[in-house]
Amino acid sequence: MSETAPPAKKLTKKELKADHPTWCPACGDFAVLASFFNVVGNLGIPHEKIVCVAGIGCSSRFPYFVNAHGIHFIHGRALPLATGISLSRPDLHVFVFGGDGDGYSIGGNHLTHAARKNINLSYVIMDNFVYGLTKNQTSPTTPIGRRSKTDPRGAIDRPINPMAQLVSSGATFIARTHAAQVKHMNEMFERAILHPGFAVVETLSECTMFYPGAFDAGNPRKGGTFDLVDESSRDMESTAAAMELAEEEFPGKFGVFYETKRPTKNELEWAWIEDARSKTPDLSERDLMRKRFAGMR
Repeated sequence: MSETAPPAKKLTKKELKADHPTWCPACGDFAVLASFFNVVGNLGIPHEKIVCVAGIGCSSRFPYFVNAHGIHFIHGRALPLATGISLSRPDLHVFVFGGDGDGYSIGGNHLTHAARKNINLSYVIMDNFVYGLTKNQTSPTTPIGRRSKTDPRGAIDRPINPMAQLVSSGATFIARTHAAQVKHMNEMFERAILHPGFAVVETLSECTMFYPGAFDAGNPRKGGTFDLVDESSRDMESTAAAMELAEEEFPGKFGVFYETKRPTKNELEWAWIEDARSKTPDLSERDLMRKRFAGMR
């Protein structure tokens, strides 16, 4: 999202903050929200250029808590709406927020197509391995054997691998972080925002109410390890290398798994529109649409 001009002043947390979050005490999403305020403020993104879009779920209440343009949309359909905003208003910074259910289950198909089209936006997926809003149901990332209300004898379905899915779908920036590692999370969010194209940050955000301890293996303060991706020794544009990282046993590595540049759908579509306009200078946009529709009959 490099189109935005330098801001007149940087926004403070107080200026970015809206309603008080209604998440459960100690929910990892609090840290994600604080990190978002910090990074957006430091980057100096103008207030009127910030758009937050979300679907349904605990984490998807994000737009309520940000003083900016915001939409709490249909379950799993945040990306199609955000795609339309991004394509029609390339001057805006479009952020999408959601959880593992909204992103990988009901919205999984949209995730795949937004990635392959390389829509210019930043998507933060707060994965907690459980459906918390419906009080402890199995989600697409719940580990096998974990008991929930919907799987009282333990989950039997193989959980999806978000990072592998994103690599195979064609996302151009793919990173992974942990809500308990604030400095690292800030860095990943900033790099995602500055990346031109479809940027996703998978953020492990603990549900302390229904799945406490789910990410302790990736938290040194809980006896785990927080191993980082060594970018200096890797080809960051290699999908094969990214897949190797994605297949590592949990908790695996944290950091940027894959990063490359290719034309966004935004660039390609605007180029097509400008070309069409140059060939029909005497027609209004309405006349162009009518002509186009007439040709489709």
